[in-house]
Amino acid sequence: MRIGVLTAGGDAPGLNAAIRAIGQMAFRDGHELIGIANGWAGLAGAYAGRNLMPADIADIVGLGGTLLGTARYNLDSPPGGRDHVLAAIGEHFDALVAIGGDGTQRISHWLAERGAPVVGVPKTLDNDLLGTDYCIGFDSAVSLVAESLDRLHTTAASHHRVMVVETMGRATGWVAAMGGLAGGADLIIIPEFPLTMDEIIAHLVKRRSVGNAFSIVVIAEGINLETLGGVESGSVSSEGVGGVRLATRGVGQFLASRIDEHGGFDVRTTVLGHLQRGGSPTAYDRIWATRVGAAAYDAAIDGKFGMIPVVRGGDVELAPLITVAHGQRRVPRELYELCAVFF
Repeated sequence: MRIGVLTAGGDAPGLNAAIRAIGQMAFRDGHELIGIANGWAGLAGAYAGRNLMPADIADIVGLGGTLLGTARYNLDSPPGGRDHVLAAIGEHFDALVAIGGDGTQRISHWLAERGAPVVGVPKTLDNDLLGTDYCIGFDSAVSLVAESLDRLHTTAASHHRVMVVETMGRATGWVAAMGGLAGGADLIIIPEFPLTMDEIIAHLVKRRSVGNAFSIVVIAEGINLETLGGVESGSVSSEGVGGVRLATRGVGQFLASRIDEHGGFDVRTTVLGHLQRGGSPTAYDRIWATRVGAAAYDAAIDGKFGMIPVVRGGDVELAPLITVAHGQRRVPRELYELCAVFF
């Protein structure tokens, strides 16, 4: 059996662990593993698949990034990209495992509806795929945020500063909320429960009035600037698939400038940016990426196409691709309220 595997969208720690799981099981059972370079781009244009050997995946479980390369690629501009991918799958593979987030899985679902033998694997640092408790890369991102806050606490306390820390989070605040909770943030601002500038300033003033000379404020990059009294700009850079490159919006710097305008606070900004994507995956990400990768392989071998392994209640189970392809899993109020206990 010829099994293709690709990683699409942003990179994330744990992708190589999933590739390794698929490959080790394929080699054990005598199947071919074909790696496609740079996500959907490796199928939409010139074919970019190559046979992987056991040596290629032998020591990659702890490596960050993806040995296959990845890209944000718009299959609809120019038109015809999806049909090229559909034809390439039929020509080159008996099964294709697509590792990626909601955009990747929307394409996977579209292909599966047209008979392509596609299985998904959930990956996104934002942790916002519906129907699964786990996405590859999220735990590593949260761990990086928590460690960064630990380090920033010491300098913030030494200089009596307000430190504004911008994290990833396109439309949801999972990384900011969980990283902020783990790292002892004094205020967390996320898209699900936005705060006004008056509320933010009042919180900082209150902390100072009771003897807290410094504060750590965590803000998700996807927050709507209008909630902070700003104006959304139409000039920010965009991703290859048409989405806004949120880091160019500068929400952390904007918030810091507004706090500074109030007066009385010494403010600094830290944008964690791509640090959250880089480096080795945590043990948690290695283990669960391995588990969902192995489950995707089993689904492909069993002909259970149009499905994706998801984590629910500590177990891996299969769900239709449509489950994760549309909508977003948002931070629930009870979790945010738990975070707010420590503000």
